[in-house]
Order: sequence, then structure tokens, then C-alpha cells
Amino acid sequence: MASDHQENIPEPSIVLVEPFYGGSHKQLVDLLLEEIPGCVLFTLPAKKWHWRMRTGALYLSQNIPANPLYRILFSSSVLNLAELVALRPDLALLKKILYFHENQLVYPVRKQQDRDFQYGYNQILSCLVADTVLFNSKFNMDSFLNSIESFLKLMPDFRPKDIQNTIRSKSIVLYFPVKLIDENIFSTDDAVNDEEHERSQDEEIPSEISPTEEPLHIVWPHRWEHDKDPDMFFNAMFQLCELGMTFNLSVIGQVFKEVPESFSVAKDKLAQHIVNWGFKETREDYLNVLKHADVVVSTAKHEFFGVAMMEAVCCECFPLCPNRLVYPELFPKECLYNTQVQLFKRLKQFIAKPRLVRQTKVQIDLSKFGWRSLQKQFKDILQ
Repeated sequence: MASDHQENIPEPSIVLVEPFYGGSHKQLVDLLLEEIPGCVLFTLPAKKWHWRMRTGALYLSQNIPANPLYRILFSSSVLNLAELVALRPDLALLKKILYFHENQLVYPVRKQQDRDFQYGYNQILSCLVADTVLFNSKFNMDSFLNSIESFLKLMPDFRPKDIQNTIRSKSIVLYFPVKLIDENIFSTDDAVNDEEHERSQDEEIPSEISPTEEPLHIVWPHRWEHDKDPDMFFNAMFQLCELGMTFNLSVIGQVFKEVPESFSVAKDKLAQHIVNWGFKETREDYLNVLKHADVVVSTAKHEFFGVAMMEAVCCECFPLCPNRLVYPELFPKECLYNTQVQLFKRLKQFIAKPRLVRQTKVQIDLSKFGWRSLQKQFKDILQ
């Protein structure tokens, strides 16, 4: 069902449309609704994303009321914008802004034949009818634009030309605003030089955890789906477990109907280490886990920004991320690993010296990902 907050705003001028109203998609439009005057929101539930991409535009075209005061239309790229404005010529007259949380041209699939051409094609069409195309990271923008030509070669004939340059001319990187950054949970002023810190800590900290010290707490806060590569993470955990190492483990994140089998295997094999398992129903509970964790791990095969990793860093977790996708754009090299072996070795080191990682601050300026830093850009585009 579409939700309409118009009753709270007497003169709406900005139409926010979110066909997948959940997770980071929900966070963004809720923030815009709260912070920018004149917004009115229309949504569909965050379920069955395939169907939201295929059919959401038709439903929304029937449920967004006509209003001569509307000036701007803002939507995530889940919406088939081309269909919506074709069905609603009055909305076609608005300034149309498309925001990419992810893109379907490089979204990972287990087999190439599983890739549905229509999803990526719809996003290309949406870009062509949009006036401004926003991406939540440079990686997202570049991976989308640079894949258009090869993607369209899947067409057997009559391929369009110069689509990439047309879309590039109206594309902008506008980072996702992480609300926690503005709530003073994490202070970048406390950052230290990691190399100097490690030298000093090597002199002070024993090679093994002391009996009175809390074990290292590792958290994996991602969707329970194959594109987050839980198998790689669990394999590293199994190795640590086999060495008899002492650590605590939290595996949280959104759980869907179909859960990879590796989760049930891991729950059994890692039972003695698990302190949190499964989706946290409230944001307070979710943040409480992050605040009590020491290290946050990503093993993603797909990531275009990574809100969960940023939120964990805000809660003073040390991030370990793959040296690929968006991560090198956002995190310093000391937070990146190249292989599962490297991930295992870093975690082994941290488990042996938990005080070392607890006293090490990440060398990252989080402020540039906060609403205070990004609001002017959003407001300029929307107003």
C-alpha cells in the first residue's frame, strides 16, 4: 500500500517515491521528509523487489494524486521512471531526480544466465528520462556508466548509441547521508596514527589475551543473502574456532524467507561463540550490538555504499572490508584485505590482542558522510 504524508504538509512541492520502502531506501526518504520542507511521500513495502521493479510504476501511477503544486519528483532507481511518467504526463513535467542505491548492470548473480536483462534496461531508460541522476558512490556511478555499452551488446541487433555519454552528462555522486554521524557517537578528533599506535601497543600488550579481558567481539551485520558472501565469513570463523581461539560473535542483519544453508551450519558449529544471532527488531537493539562489538566484517561480493559498515564505524567498531567494490573509495588501506587468508590473519591478530583494536581509531573523516555535510547538496538539488 502506498503511504501518503501529505496531510502534514499544506503545500507539497516535492514528490518522494520509494517502491522499496525498507533499509537504506527508507532511511533516505524518511530523512528528506523530515529535513526538507514541502515533501510528500509515496511508498510500497520492501518485499519482492523483483516485482517492485517490474510493476511498481503502474500501481503508483494510480495512487499519486494530481497536484498543480508539485515541482520535483525524487525516486530511487527501483522505480521504472520511464513507465511512471508515460502513464502520468503531469508528472513528466516535473524536475525528475533518480537516486541509485545500487545498479542492476553489475549486481551479482550466481550465473550470468540468471541475470534478467529487463532490470538493467529499465534503469537505463529511467536515467534517460530523468533530469538528474544521483549515485551514492563514485564506484556505483562508474560501474553503471562503464557497463552500459557491454550490457546493451546483449541485444541481438538495433542497438542504441551514445547512451553512456547522455547519462554521464547529468550524473552526480552524492553520498548516502548516515544519520548516526551527526549524533556524536563517534568523534574523528580521537583518531590516531595507526602505525605509531601499533608500535606502542606491541610494547605494552601481551601476546595473548589476559584472563580478565573481554574476548574480541566480531559482528557481521548484513543481509542474509548470497551476494554478501556469508560462506567466506563463516569459513574464516571456522578456522579461528578450530585453533581454539576465544572470541564472541554476532551475526545480525535482515533475514528473508530463503536463507543460505551456510547460516544453519554456522549456527551449530559456532554455537559456543555466538552472543547475538538473527535480525534485531528495533534500531535500538541493533545499535546496542554494534556499540558492544569491536570489529565489523564485510565479505560482500556486492556493495555500492555499505550503510551497515558505516554505522558500525560510528559505534567505534574497526572495519575489515574487501579491497574491492566501493570500499577502497570509503575506507583507508589498513581496513582492507585481499583474500580470505588475509581476513583470517587479521582476525587472529585482533583476537590475540583485543586491547590493540579497541584502542585504535579508524583513519577516516566520517563527517563527509553526515547529513550536516550533505544537506546543502540535497537541498540545492531538491529546491
